[in-house]
Formats: sequence, structure tokens, C-alpha cells
Amino acid sequence: MRIDVLSIFPELFEAPLQVSLLGKAIEQGILTVSVTDPREFTSDRHRTVDDAPFGGGAGMVMKCEPLFAAVESLSDRNSLRRVILLSPRGQPLTQRVVRELAAEPDLVLICGRYEGVDERVSQALCTDEISVGDYVLSGGELPALIVIEAVSRMLPGVIGDWESVETDSFYDGILGPPQYTRPPVFRDLAAPQVLRDGNHAAIRRWRRKEALRITRERRPDLLGACGEDDRALLKEIEQEEAGPEKEVES
Repeated sequence: MRIDVLSIFPELFEAPLQVSLLGKAIEQGILTVSVTDPREFTSDRHRTVDDAPFGGGAGMVMKCEPLFAAVESLSDRNSLRRVILLSPRGQPLTQRVVRELAAEPDLVLICGRYEGVDERVSQALCTDEISVGDYVLSGGELPALIVIEAVSRMLPGVIGDWESVETDSFYDGILGPPQYTRPPVFRDLAAPQVLRDGNHAAIRRWRRKEALRITRERRPDLLGACGEDDRALLKEIEQEEAGPEKEVES
């Protein structure tokens, strides 16, 4: 997969793209990430990429000419099928969106700065706007790295054991289960016995049930699409939390 990034601060990508799984994916040729500076496509000696907004107001707005020219320069190596502006106005980045993007052969990520980007970039250049949360950052570089990291995990060969991806939060719509490792008891806190008994069917059931329990407590909005088996486990959880007396009454 190829990801082209447009940023006026390309140095922000240097270290993150060299370490851990991202670094290995790039080294192995599974993922290619290239950063282009829109300043290279300006025509004035100051390499200006921003200007005052029409109508007045605080701050500056990124100009459309350098961004259009920078994206169009990628056409010899990128299909430009998905040109994405990282923006707080965009659709939320969810695991469903991540999996959709990971199925593409290439992406273009545009990192805004200042008070935003000329609206014509969104109207005529971009196919998508994506937000990484309901908050505002100084630029789109960190959101772009989040997109790259999340998408890379979906590429075959990046994660050594695919089961670790399948148990991630949101992979199948709910939060992930609790995880434990040695020692079995730490400061009077014990890891669940079921995880230490070696019964893989019981472990799978426990993990799914606890994942549903955590999702019910923290993100009940994610439970709408649960299947019949999950609904049965949720019923067990409700009965356990109600206590023996209320369980008998029901």
C-alpha cells in the first residue's frame, strides 16, 4: 500500500515512521509512506502557503493553489482515488472506516494548518474528510499518523499474529476483553483462573463475555448490532449484576 502525505512540516513524520511496526512495514515494503511539502509548489520567494481569510477574521487560511498542485503532482504514482483532508469537520475515524481505507491500493492525506484550508480544496480536490475526535489540534499531522498507524495494522504481514488484531477493541464492533500476564497473583490481585486452566473454549467464552461486559459499561452504544449468542451472554451479565434475589424474581 502507498500513502502520500501533504504537510508543511514533513519532519514531524520522520521518527514515527522509523520505529516499531510502522518502521518494519516500511522496511519490508508492505507500506510506502511519502511526505510532500506544499511549499515546494508555491511561486513566490517566501514560499507562501497561507493568506488572510475573505470576510476578515482571526488567523490565516491555507491557500488552494499549492495543495491542488501538490496533489496533482502525485498522479504518476498514486491513483488519487481517495484524497483525504484531516479535519475536525470530517466523519469520525472508526474501525469500519479504517478497514475500508486499508482495502485501497493508495491514499493521499492532506494535513491542514492555521485556521483551516480553503473550502475549494474540500469541494473539488478531496474525496473524504476525516476527524480523529471532537477536539482541535494545531494541524493534521498527528491525525495523519493515527490514520497511517490504524490502516497499517490491517495490512497482511504487518502484525505477526492476526489473532491479536481480531481481539482489538472495535475490530468486530465492541471493546476488547481484559488481558493478564505473569505473575498469576500480584498484590492480592489474581488473574482469572479460567485464563490459566488451558480450556480454550472456556477462555474464548470468558473473553467474549468480559468484552461485552466492558462495552455495556463504557460504550453501550456499540451493542446495537449484537447477534443471538452475544445477547445470551448479555442476559447472563444482567442476571449476575442483578444478584440472586432479583434473578429468582424475574
